[in-house]
Amino acid sequence: MKLCAGQAFLHVAAATCLLAATVALGVFEGVLVEVGYEHYAEARVPHLPVFVTMPFNSLVNLAYGLLGLYWLQSGSPGGPATQVQYLKDVFAAMALLYGPVQWLRIASQARAAALLDQWVTLPIFAWPVAWCLCLERGWRPRLLLAVEGLSLCSYGAVLLHPRGFEAALGAHILAAVAQALCVQRHRGSPSSGAYLALAVLSCSGFVGLKLYDHELARCPLFRRLTGHFWSKVCDVLQFHFAFLFLMSVSARPGPLTEGKAR
Repeated sequence: MKLCAGQAFLHVAAATCLLAATVALGVFEGVLVEVGYEHYAEARVPHLPVFVTMPFNSLVNLAYGLLGLYWLQSGSPGGPATQVQYLKDVFAAMALLYGPVQWLRIASQARAAALLDQWVTLPIFAWPVAWCLCLERGWRPRLLLAVEGLSLCSYGAVLLHPRGFEAALGAHILAAVAQALCVQRHRGSPSSGAYLALAVLSCSGFVGLKLYDHELARCPLFRRLTGHFWSKVCDVLQFHFAFLFLMSVSARPGPLTEGKAR
């Protein structure tokens, strides 16, 4: 990995470790979270090791790592040392580390792993918002920290209501789509618009297929490759299309790419 990619990975890894430590301290003790194999439509295979006891829902998490590695190795519109490169590398590191977090939750069915899985989801959705704001306003590290900090704090909604996470995630999705539409309107192209549409479509699949995992399992088409599995496929796709959209609009002249940081 290039230096910039290594720095981005360390930043994301350090933040993830901090979240894991906070969860381990019991801050979210008593929070309602789904734990147990009964919450998944895919049947366990008892003779397989625990880390692949639900083989399809387990192995699909490799796709996050492959996607993260692919984008970490790719260049940016402004060369190897630009702010866009850092924004891309952080997002790629998020994808790379999200796979193991998801896998840990599937394999262990532990409360701590489930809580961490929920918590790290929020800043992932917040990063495109921060990236788009930088494209509109220029390179502002404090703005990045403010957006991500607000996102992390929003997980506190789980302490206020049993559906606090769902409310926070919904707000994140709406904010990401709204900010992306704003950037598309100001500096988009037909190709970036197509990437955005595919990202939103994939996000809809990510949410819908997961919500109706058990209901879909009644259909022969979803008995082995369940709704939850296809939800993860859609999640990887929305990651990829979000990358394509953000890199496409980042390639066009603007406050960030022209070096007018302030």
